[in-house]
Amino acid sequence: MELQRCEEQGLQERKGQKRKLEEEIQEDRDATPLPTGDARRALLAEVTAQVKVLDCAFSWHESDRAAAKRATHVLAELAKNEEVVNVIVEGGAIPALVKHLQAPLSDEGDLSLKPFEHEVEKGSAFALGLLAVKPEHQQLIVDSGALSHLVNLLRRYKDSSTSRAVISVIRRAADAITNLAHENSSIKTRVRMEGGIPPLVELLEFTDTKVQRAAAGALRTLAFKNDENKNQIVECNALPTLISMLRSDDAAIHYEAVGVIGNLVHSSPNIKREVLAAGALQPVIGLLTSCCSESQREAALLLGQFAATDSDCKVHIVQRGAVRPLIEMLHSPDIQLKEMSAFALGRLAQDTHNQAGIAHMGGLVPLLKLLDSKNGSLQHNAAFALYGLADNEDNVSDFIRVGGVQRLQDGEFIVQATKDCVAKTLKRLEEKIHGRVLNHLLYLMRVAEKPVQRRVAFALAHLCSPDDQRTIFIDNNGLELLLGLLGSTNPKQQLDGAVALYKLANKAMTLSPMDAAPPSPTPQVYLGEQYVNNATLSDVTFLVEGRRFYAHRICLLASSDAFRAMFDGGYREKDARDIEIPNIRWEVFELMMRFIYTGSVDVSLDIAQDLLGAADQYLLEGLKRLCEYTIAQDVTLDNVSSMYELSEAFHAISLRHTCILFILEHFSQLSDRPGHSHLIQRIVPEIRNYFAKALTNPNPHNQRL
Repeated sequence: MELQRCEEQGLQERKGQKRKLEEEIQEDRDATPLPTGDARRALLAEVTAQVKVLDCAFSWHESDRAAAKRATHVLAELAKNEEVVNVIVEGGAIPALVKHLQAPLSDEGDLSLKPFEHEVEKGSAFALGLLAVKPEHQQLIVDSGALSHLVNLLRRYKDSSTSRAVISVIRRAADAITNLAHENSSIKTRVRMEGGIPPLVELLEFTDTKVQRAAAGALRTLAFKNDENKNQIVECNALPTLISMLRSDDAAIHYEAVGVIGNLVHSSPNIKREVLAAGALQPVIGLLTSCCSESQREAALLLGQFAATDSDCKVHIVQRGAVRPLIEMLHSPDIQLKEMSAFALGRLAQDTHNQAGIAHMGGLVPLLKLLDSKNGSLQHNAAFALYGLADNEDNVSDFIRVGGVQRLQDGEFIVQATKDCVAKTLKRLEEKIHGRVLNHLLYLMRVAEKPVQRRVAFALAHLCSPDDQRTIFIDNNGLELLLGLLGSTNPKQQLDGAVALYKLANKAMTLSPMDAAPPSPTPQVYLGEQYVNNATLSDVTFLVEGRRFYAHRICLLASSDAFRAMFDGGYREKDARDIEIPNIRWEVFELMMRFIYTGSVDVSLDIAQDLLGAADQYLLEGLKRLCEYTIAQDVTLDNVSSMYELSEAFHAISLRHTCILFILEHFSQLSDRPGHSHLIQRIVPEIRNYFAKALTNPNPHNQRL
């Protein structure tokens, strides 16, 4: 697919969720300083004391169980502060806590009530889960033998009544497995090898919702980027239960369930097909209207995965009502929610049947607004969705009518993939500006409200074919609309007008400063370099700054109408032998005569303006053009106004056009300078004349401006 790389750029990767073992943990951690000096020594002493208690209290005696319970509780409370976790590990807590993940041995046949049964194991699992928040401790905990004990704890409900204590220990064990396996591929594999996946799948059907949630959270983490784990979860028949959980009224349940399914289908087309066959599509679509924004986000991401290029269910997703809630999510203040809904719409918009529907339901405007986001992923997902919508001819007019081209042109895009995507979107739009699309745009340009007319004219200046420029901008008044933008009091509209006119000028490809001079009215005679200021056969002499310059009437007569009038008309110079030239410097006059005798000269910048005046005075169009070209190379932000005045003074059309194009090209840089508004008012009539000529030129394929 053409934009596969761009599409992947916008896909937010799912990650295994590191569970918050207590909702208050984060609050407890906030603003807690890292212990140093005496405080650290005191903390280490406290940890060591609790570790000793655990080492000595591994029995069913009630006093030992009570002491062990208190010790695990103290260590867990300390571990809630992430800043002191390293001190706890340094104090030897991990082996002691792992030891208490299992119950002490009891005498065979002893059926008596056990003191604090399950409570110590729960406290140990809780504390180890908190220590596993730091990735550097995950492997140490696993190497101490924690996994097999945690997996055994998951099975405790089979051997005991479902008391509150049993429920708590199972939940803490599942949470600890989640944190141990978080973004650690080797531990994910170890959990599977220790037999942890089947009991977790069974716990999805447990009566307690907190256990269901904890089991789903663990499976979600284990499934992330681990194909063997994914396959085993599916083989354990988890899908029917997970899909049922999607319909739960408990937001925490359906959030975890949709997360598990998302990680299962990610980069796994076979599992994706199984999930769809099991009936996941409709309940996932239903989550788009959930009161839980996290579930909405996960559902949108999952729908985007369902609608991947290797899936045939894009149309089914739209038919089942996903588009409207996805578009509503684009208006959410939640950045991630907007990002995922734009991602899903982008995937759906790659299908021709869906493109017009997404635009018709109001998807264009919010997607265009998201291009202004400072979030690179959100911006890219919106751009990719717009790229899909631009592929449908029925959307082009709406795209332009709501100002889509301006937003694409003006956007400040963060990543290169987004810039490439936007460029391809503009190219798609450009390819569709013909036939019925162009006719409808011309209709809008005639009858729509003025802002829409101007947007259409702006867009067509950027997108239309050169062959259609006359029809659009002369026959249908598009030029006047762009000039209206340029003459607006709104700075943004002025800039839009300038940008569009400059684009139009470049497309027109008409006369440029480098075009050849127009042909002379009569065949031109060049006597050659050797006759310049040569008395040989000279029949006229010019007096310039008190010095004589020898010339030849035949050469001058052939060079311009001015000399022809001088020598053939009724002027006194007709019969004069010596003709005084009062207003031209010697260097300028000599260079002008050299052009007359040879047909070419090198015009330097320091003499170009004076030479231009002389060439205009004596109607030497070829020399004027050379001078204009030299001067045009020196047009800057500081002198463009004076250069324009110079072009008017000496009727230098080519230089005048160069100044106009320079002003349009650098409009934003010139807009804050004194006299800018007056300059624009002055040049508007000339711009109109320039484009009227350029766009009606019967041969518009000359050199580019």
